[in-house]
Amino acid sequence: MPDPFAADLRGRVQAQLDAEIARQQRHLDEMGPDVADLTGAISSLVRGGKRLRAAFAYWGWRAGGGEDGHVPVALASAMELFQAAALLHDDVMDDSDTRRGAPAAHRALAAAHAQRGWRGDADRFGLSGAILAGNLCLDWCDDLVVRSGLPADRLAAAWEVLERMRTQLMAGQFIDVVESMQPWSAADGPERVERARRVLRYKSAKYSVEHPLLIGAAAAGASPATREALSRHGLALGEAFQLRDDLLGVFGDPDETGKPAGDDLREGKRTVLVARAWLAADVAQRAWLEEHLGDPDLDDTQVARFRELLTSTGAVAEVEAEITRLVDASRTALDEVSGLPGARPEAVEALAELVELATARTA
Repeated sequence: MPDPFAADLRGRVQAQLDAEIARQQRHLDEMGPDVADLTGAISSLVRGGKRLRAAFAYWGWRAGGGEDGHVPVALASAMELFQAAALLHDDVMDDSDTRRGAPAAHRALAAAHAQRGWRGDADRFGLSGAILAGNLCLDWCDDLVVRSGLPADRLAAAWEVLERMRTQLMAGQFIDVVESMQPWSAADGPERVERARRVLRYKSAKYSVEHPLLIGAAAAGASPATREALSRHGLALGEAFQLRDDLLGVFGDPDETGKPAGDDLREGKRTVLVARAWLAADVAQRAWLEEHLGDPDLDDTQVARFRELLTSTGAVAEVEAEITRLVDASRTALDEVSGLPGARPEAVEALAELVELATARTA
């Protein structure tokens, strides 16, 4: 299968991001050096990551019949800025310490405040800066799409998907907060898993895969049939991607994930994995899970006990089976794309390779 990052896609996206940040910086130069912390936080964040969302936007464009060139790279780069915004805000909401093996932006900004001996609360400064940096990323994402060079009709089609992506992600973040505030109830039953799946779909799956694919495809003028098949492919793969990420959040190697093992548990994330374990647990296991999920001081021994509970209740096996089912569904939809008029074989092959990359058992 072809490398979905061939033709130096990662390098071209990074060059586009660097150019966009430099362009935006010119608007800020008249404001003096104080804003350097803001743009520095963004620059640091967009220099890392797997570039999966960029790849999905690029290959969505190609699958829709578009040629290689500036436009798909601009759209791909916009997805990276959108991702940066989501990560900046998510780390604030989750009170995360690290991101991609380095201090999260709000922690780095707080540390800079303390080192300079400034007045006021260092943590509040860090949180404020990270939120504003995330807002800037959203603005710059929009700017890149608008200035991508698309004709008006194609821009309108892509913009419709972008609007839906932004709105559903923000609301998905909110329902995640709502879910975390709900008390545990034995009466919930299977509804707990369905609620966790709803969060997974709207907080992650759609904006990680489906929407970037559709932004690219819509911008390229893909047929309704192609877009519908890509939508089914992307949603199934996006859900599988997030389920894999949830497993890595508990069982992954910190050197590969960039976050301490068990951080999702310390942050109290009510994932499908946790919901399935809770549903299958006995009374004593449920009590222990409810007591310790969300404890920021979980030690290695308690994380190990969580792993044992998640495994012994069958939750890990169920999630693995669900990943397999979703991957199969995504491949079936992708096969439909390959049979549609105008389909580019190299795009379908690259998307097939991205299925493997997005759901691998390592970070």
